[in-house]
Order: sequence, then C-alpha cells, then structure tokens
Amino acid sequence: MEQFLANFGLLIEFPIVNLKIILDGVMIGALFALAAYGLALVWGVMNVKNLAQGDFVIAGGYVCWWLVEFGLPPLLGVPIAFIVMAGVGWVIYLLIIRPILDRDLFTTLLATFGLAIIMAQLLNLMFGSDTQTVDLGYDTLYFMDGFIDVPIAKLMGVLMAATLALGVIIFMKYSRMGQAIRATAQDARAARVMGINTDRVYAFTWSLNAAICGAAGAIIVMVWVIQPFYGITHSVRSFVIVTAAGLGNLPGVIAAGLGIGALEQYGAHIFGIGYQQAIAVILLLLVLIYRLVQQRRVRQSLQ
Repeated sequence: MEQFLANFGLLIEFPIVNLKIILDGVMIGALFALAAYGLALVWGVMNVKNLAQGDFVIAGGYVCWWLVEFGLPPLLGVPIAFIVMAGVGWVIYLLIIRPILDRDLFTTLLATFGLAIIMAQLLNLMFGSDTQTVDLGYDTLYFMDGFIDVPIAKLMGVLMAATLALGVIIFMKYSRMGQAIRATAQDARAARVMGINTDRVYAFTWSLNAAICGAAGAIIVMVWVIQPFYGITHSVRSFVIVTAAGLGNLPGVIAAGLGIGALEQYGAHIFGIGYQQAIAVILLLLVLIYRLVQQRRVRQSLQ
C-alpha cells in the first residue's frame, strides 16, 4: 500500500512523469491497434472470434528475430514476416477455419483456442521459453533536460505501424479484393449473387489478418519483448480494443489502442510491472459489462 501511494504521489508531485507515461503508452498502443484491426477484419467479415490472434503476433515476432539471428537487417524482417504469416494464415484457413465457418460460436471459439495452444507450444519447442528482443542499435532522444526519453526504435515502430495501416486502408478502399471484402462483410449472400467468390474472400481476409499480425509482431520484437506464451495477452488486448470500438470503426480502433497502451503504462507505474498484463484483462471485463448494460437498455427501449 505504501508503494502504491508513493507511486501515485509521484504523478502528482512531478506532472512531467505523466507525459512520459502517455508517450510510452501511445507508442506501444499503436501496435496494439494494428493487431486489433486484423481481428476486426475477420470478426466483421467472417464472424470468427479468433482466440489465436495474439499467437499470430508472437509468431511474426519470432520470424523477424530468427532472420536477424541469421544476419539479415531487422527492418527487413517486417515485410518478410508479413509475407510468411500471410502464407501461414492461408494454410490455417484451409485446414482449420474453412471447415468450421458455418458452425456455432462455441465451435469457432474452441477451434481457435486449440490453435492458440498449438502455436504457443510449437514456438516454445522451436525457440525456447526465454524472452527475446531485437536491438536496432538506435539512440534515444531526450527532451526537457533529460526527463523525457523517446527511443528512436519506438518512433520507427510507430511510423512502420502507421504506414502499414494506411496501406491496408488504401487497399480496402480502392482494390477489387478490398471492395469484395467490404461487400461480403455487409451481406455475404448478396455478394455471392453478384458473383463474388466468398470462399476466396474469406481465405484472403484470414490470410491478411495473419499478415498484419505478423508485421505487428516483427515491430513489437524490435521495441519490446516476445515469448511463446505472451500471445494470450495480445489476444485479450485485441478483444478489448475491438469490443470497445465496435466492428468497422477504424478511428475507434486506433483511439482504443492508444488508450489501452496508456492505461497499461499507468497501471505498470502505479501497481508495478507485474500487474501490467492484468490491466488488459480488467479492461476486457469492464468493456463486456458495459456492452451488456448497453444492450439491456436498448432492449428495454424497444419494448
């Protein structure tokens, strides 16, 4: 309790600490938002709640880390992780996701939960259980007489995440496949009547989601750490962001991602680093409770 009060008092006594926490939270929250946007895609288009979302992120991080171990430039790991995870996602769709698309919610949750366990165990067998990171070797920028430090690696991470997000938005808006994905999300039956191959759209959407997660993981390993069993925390964060923002609400996804990043940093500062991951779970419960209350109010107003 004394440590809690001391940490909380530090925020009041030195307001500049708040600025540092918010900056750190926003920079890492941008990566959370990127992975959550992939979840919003498969949830909105395929109605699949992917419990293995975070494991795709971690797998992408290990692709980048493995390439760096072989001497490739770290930044090259982002596009390679994007491509590799796109292929992995396509195979997973054919073997696991397509057979369960028309099943109930419990079946899809069970299948993706099993997929998450398998991926975590495979990564553990292949790379071990130690945490890994990639050191870019970049300097750190200091502001306000050294009270605020901003690692250039994190700035690069935010820039790469923003570039990828912008590329996906342009693709979804102007490409034929992007238009087909949006049409299928609105009404899959009508899309099929109009000649759209919805099975191909589903396969591409799932593959694109895996690719986005792979790129996000490659960026995360350069600004943070990865470990085979960290996938669940990234999955929870993605569910919090999408549930809070709503499907198809890209500005909401970005805002929620930045917000949860800042809240986690505040939680780590006040309660300790050991409670940082618990913040995401607590936020998920709060968001679900809020959505439940909101739905009840809507039902009452319609009666």
